[in-house]
Amino acid sequence: MARLTGPTTKISRRFGVSLFGPSKSFDKRNFPPGQHGARQMRRKKSDYSIGLGEKQKLRFQYGVMEKQFRRYFAEAARRRGVTGEILLELLELRLDNVCYRMGLSNTRRGARQLVNHGHVVVNGVKTDICSYACKSGDEITITAAARSQHLAMKGLDSTQGVPVPDWVTLDKENLKGQVVRPPTREEIDPLVDEQLIVEFYSR
Repeated sequence: MARLTGPTTKISRRFGVSLFGPSKSFDKRNFPPGQHGARQMRRKKSDYSIGLGEKQKLRFQYGVMEKQFRRYFAEAARRRGVTGEILLELLELRLDNVCYRMGLSNTRRGARQLVNHGHVVVNGVKTDICSYACKSGDEITITAAARSQHLAMKGLDSTQGVPVPDWVTLDKENLKGQVVRPPTREEIDPLVDEQLIVEFYSR
């Protein structure tokens, strides 16, 4: 399974926004990377460059590789509705992101690891596929193993100040949650302008 590796803070600094969750390094050095990052002059970006940047930000935010991201966009374009919003919905309903939204981890990378290591059960079946597409009514629980329970409780402790969105539910005592419905754009509150991504792929 392909995954993103490398210096996450450097990527966040390149785009000027924290894409991988809280980072003390980014807070201290929130300017572009490089020898002259703090004072370098930025040339005016072309429309292509802006669209590419928005696409890359969304891809890095959800930890998706380029080929997989193209498949998500193709599926969004095939469905009826606003393509950009459908794309966000498809990404948001990934199993690793649903676990992140439930508060089982304070980062998407942590939630991805939780799923990938077999700690998550969907509708009674252990599921270790991070890209599993959740649907309305899907029930997500943590396995009964002590290690899994400990990791989930640790994640909940680190996110206790973060509200759970309305489109998912969470039973903290039983470490169980459910996808109530697909999220709306307002609930997703993306870091990008998804319309620019649609225009980028429509060239």
